[in-house]
Amino acid sequence: MAAIEVKFFNSFVLRKTLGTNDLPMWNGSKGDNTFPQAGVDNTSVFNWAIEESRVRGGYNNTQASLGAKAYLVEDKPNSSIRINSLIYSGIFNSRTGINDTNVFSVADDIVKSVDPVNGSIQRLYAEDTSLIIFQESKVSRAPIDKDLIYSAEGTPTLTTSNLVIGSISPFSGNYGISNNPESFAIYGNRKYFTDKDRNAVLRLSQDGLTEISNYGMIDFFRDELSALNTSSFNTGKAIGGWDMYSKQYILSLQKFSLVTPQPYKTLSFDDAINGWTSLYTYKPDQMLSVKSDFFSLKDGSIYKHYSQVPNTRSRFYGEDNRSSIEFIFNPKVSMSKVFKTINYEGSNGWEVTSFNSDITGVASVGEPQLVADPIDINNYTEGFYDTTTAPNYKTISVLSYNQGSYDNFGHEYPTALVPPINHAGFDRKENKYVANLVNTSTANAGEVIWGNDMTGIKAFYSTVIMQTDSGTDVGGMKELFAVSSDYVESSY
Repeated sequence: MAAIEVKFFNSFVLRKTLGTNDLPMWNGSKGDNTFPQAGVDNTSVFNWAIEESRVRGGYNNTQASLGAKAYLVEDKPNSSIRINSLIYSGIFNSRTGINDTNVFSVADDIVKSVDPVNGSIQRLYAEDTSLIIFQESKVSRAPIDKDLIYSAEGTPTLTTSNLVIGSISPFSGNYGISNNPESFAIYGNRKYFTDKDRNAVLRLSQDGLTEISNYGMIDFFRDELSALNTSSFNTGKAIGGWDMYSKQYILSLQKFSLVTPQPYKTLSFDDAINGWTSLYTYKPDQMLSVKSDFFSLKDGSIYKHYSQVPNTRSRFYGEDNRSSIEFIFNPKVSMSKVFKTINYEGSNGWEVTSFNSDITGVASVGEPQLVADPIDINNYTEGFYDTTTAPNYKTISVLSYNQGSYDNFGHEYPTALVPPINHAGFDRKENKYVANLVNTSTANAGEVIWGNDMTGIKAFYSTVIMQTDSGTDVGGMKELFAVSSDYVESSY
């Protein structure tokens, strides 16, 4: 038998025994009454423990009791869910090391409630001496360790108080964060979030709430945010983050769908111009900024954006993507024009994927009604140019400078070419990339010349999409400074 030194008065020796199914039991009623044997085996030693009794007892007492049960109301407390209330615990004193964050005293008034009409509390954010409260339909502010006293005119005055959470005052505007706390992002004194129920993206700053989705994107967010709810049980996500590198708010609207891949839209907002600057092809699970770097998480992995590793531009989550830009040619808006050429200033590697004229519309009274064709839209256009519909790039496509190159011996890019080298798409002149536009629309009634025999696209305005090609310096920098078109008057 081994001697065990007990260093604490009122200490107890507890023996762990094994019951049915080898489940450990702290019960001395089973097993023999022998004390743990030293050096027999580790298993038996580990079945014993010595604990100091932190109970009510005194020196030379023959028994111990539980003592006073401070701040307890009931032996079996029942849980309660309060979706519109705040509760705070004791504090952690870093100077003394006392941690009371697990103490919720029922003797004190530690509950602060907001208006339940505005829905549940979705997110809290502490800023300086204020607590920002985001409900489904309202955003409010509550001072911390202070309170507001209102004058007869309704002017608030901030005063010191022993209240942990002071009077709650809502911001002007019937906006909230709906059920998308994941859309929240902050930079400086500006907070960004979405209100799916009101089809709005909002910014909270010193001037209050601003609906930034109104900056040229009303229709877009009305459709995309309303589509996040597909059913009462399955909802989409609105993931927000602040891009410290580019100083932009990034928002990824991810719809719920039973199909794979699920549809999404990721875009950015720039405060410097009060506008939405770009759409992105990546779909993050979460976004964050650390110092001057921007990161996103996908499938348990973290990715650093704006990497300086060579040939990795437009590569997201291991996949290369093609950058594109869509814009409108619309000089002299009341004049019908013929767009003859297209040229741009920038890097080699850009191509035109579509050049569409404006829609003509329905026929006049007494004329035959045109029938909408989901495949062929030429009936509704003055002219239509689409490089994706024909493989003959020498006569149709506006390919990039490299991919449209060929020689007189039948060799085409990327095969080695023998000079002189010709270009079916963009050619380079005076440090600009230029190309003619060939009309590929079908013949209309009364037309004499059409198609490949007629140069130019006839329209009031044209919508153009340019993108990087798939072969020129993949992953390298592709700059695009300016795009223009040479046009002539068709009619007023």
